[in-house]
Amino acid sequence: MNVMLFHSTYGLRPAVREAADRLRAAGHQVWTPDLFEGRVFETVEEGMDHHARVGADELLKRAVLAAAPYADRGLVYAGFSLGAATAQTLALGDEKARGLLLLHGTSDIAANASVDDLPVQLHVAEPDPFETDDWLSAWYLQMRRAGADVEVFRYPGAGHLYTDPGLPDHDAEAAEATWRVALGFLDSL
Repeated sequence: MNVMLFHSTYGLRPAVREAADRLRAAGHQVWTPDLFEGRVFETVEEGMDHHARVGADELLKRAVLAAAPYADRGLVYAGFSLGAATAQTLALGDEKARGLLLLHGTSDIAANASVDDLPVQLHVAEPDPFETDDWLSAWYLQMRRAGADVEVFRYPGAGHLYTDPGLPDHDAEAAEATWRVALGFLDSL
């Protein structure tokens, strides 16, 4: 599979590169665009401040430009937290998208969004302060209405960005379970 993997609000951290290497070792082609142009942050607040300064529209433009050269190959869009929201937006707008792998995050769905059985897999902590139960229930129903084939995997007791070993949220057991299931998902596409 051809995978476009977007980083979280922390920036293009080593964990994102390690995730890409894991996917490559499993035989996938992976790109990890740096939407923050080299900036990496120590806290969510710093990353969100940078996101606000740059602007959501500019970051989406950067993501679209990063994906454009590869979109004709049929991409699987993937991302971590804020990057998952970016991946979701691009996948729902790309009729050639092969799949959507969301790690730790989702995004709003346009009322007119329509996909043809797009395979979607979401991995999220339970509970997650950024992905509440009410939000996820509504998100799931909207994605199904848009035509996506959605699977949701919840990890009780894990922190929000539990796949990143460099953050306090890290949960090794949940991370390994996530990667095992995600690799199976990519192999099925």
